[in-house]
Amino acid sequence: MVTIRSNTLDFSRRSLLTQVQSLPWALLLMICAMAMIGVAILHSATFTNPEEAGLPIRHAARFAIAFGVLLVTALVPIRWWFWAAWPSFLATITLLVAVEFFGSTAGGAQRWLQIGPVRVQPSEFVKVTLTLALAAYYHKRWNDYSGGFLIHLPAVALILLPAALIFRQPDFGTTLALFASGGILIFLAGLWWRVIMAIGVAAIASIPAIYFFVLQDYQRERVDTYLAQLTGQSVNVMDDGYQIEQAKIAIGSGGMTGKGYMEGTQSQLDYIPEQHTDFILTVLAEEFGFLVTSGVLILWMLILGLGLAIALRAASLFARFAAAGAVATVAFYILFNVAMVLGLVPVVGVPLPLLSYGGNVMITTAACFGLVGAVHLGRKDPLSSSA
Repeated sequence: MVTIRSNTLDFSRRSLLTQVQSLPWALLLMICAMAMIGVAILHSATFTNPEEAGLPIRHAARFAIAFGVLLVTALVPIRWWFWAAWPSFLATITLLVAVEFFGSTAGGAQRWLQIGPVRVQPSEFVKVTLTLALAAYYHKRWNDYSGGFLIHLPAVALILLPAALIFRQPDFGTTLALFASGGILIFLAGLWWRVIMAIGVAAIASIPAIYFFVLQDYQRERVDTYLAQLTGQSVNVMDDGYQIEQAKIAIGSGGMTGKGYMEGTQSQLDYIPEQHTDFILTVLAEEFGFLVTSGVLILWMLILGLGLAIALRAASLFARFAAAGAVATVAFYILFNVAMVLGLVPVVGVPLPLLSYGGNVMITTAACFGLVGAVHLGRKDPLSSSA
């Protein structure tokens, strides 16, 4: 195979200040604005609950740490990320296996590892390392005839391995995230439409088997509640249907302009469980209404759009796939969370990035956009397939 001579940026001759100045600051400032919106909404969501009074400050502190992670990730040359793709993926797989044996349990799920004073959730890290591994794989294997199915089998195996380990924890939301972001990269690599349609038909046909033999009892209850609400059947609003029913009331009562900051009935009286995490959007919608909520989602669209634009400008396949996969990971969070809160999909533990309270998800989001920043700085490095 012909090796392309690389005019790689020589980072040893570029000052740190020059690299920082070259970062996509329009994108980074919008990310900071989104995090500050999250602090403000969290203040309202937790104001009447003394046990959660410190969460907005913690959210801001965690974002400061996450933004540092973003900057460090972005300043690492994209070629280094290419070299680190497989070792980092194997490391996160090892951590997932360790969770099986040494993980701590909370909320009925075994997802965390206690490493010294820090408790980490390896399933969050694998979202980034899987993207790197898939990007590295296609960078070396992709060609003009990649539309065939066989070339994609190793990529499917890369997705299935961590997905199976995470599903056992159980963490259905993260499992779906891996399939979504990984599937998008496989699609971008040129999978034939007839193969995609065949996979879609097989996935639909497997739904009954998954429902009866794979999902746990509480997951089936959530699906049952969702289907009952979708078909207009009565549900017990004081049990399984309570959370989504209260969410719809909050969103509907906000109207076009909202009730005003810290004036929401549902939010201030704590009617909605987990309103500071997965259901933070209900607080925004009730207090600021449809217009501001739409504006926040449009801001997310701009952030994701800039990320995709950076991916398209990259000279190497690895950089394109890495940036596109990172954007897809964050996009899944947003799309699924909004759909969940609106009752369009079953309730699954998927937070809204930078707005919901949660350190692991914030670090993952920061790492994703840090990777996009690294692609931006290294966009002129073509990376030969033998790099």
